[in-house]
Amino acid sequence: MRADRRFGWGYFGVAVAAVVGLAVLIPALVSGAGEPCCFNNVQYAGTCTVVPGAGESCQSVLDYLNNPMSTGKSYCGGTSIRGGWAQVDCGAGKRTAQRGAAGSAADTRKPEAAPQGGAGR
Repeated sequence: MRADRRFGWGYFGVAVAAVVGLAVLIPALVSGAGEPCCFNNVQYAGTCTVVPGAGESCQSVLDYLNNPMSTGKSYCGGTSIRGGWAQVDCGAGKRTAQRGAAGSAADTRKPEAAPQGGAGR
């Protein structure tokens, strides 16, 4: 009598999983992804850490977060806060100087303190 054969992943499944895994990992490794960018906003609790994807930079993420018309990306947990974002040093959580076109620091002021008390929160 012949035994019923059931489809199992076996070696074929392991090979498929390895190929799919490499197809996902190789573009990220080649593009140099892995360097995080950190951002703060007085309306956002904590520091937002973003690893830019292909074709993105820390500046493009910051521009997105500060554009009131931007939609469609899920940076910072999908926050809807637009405007008031500043790039910070990921290790220290302190603002980094933004460089203008002429190479001078555009804004080196310290961020304003969050309002104290605050009814309605």
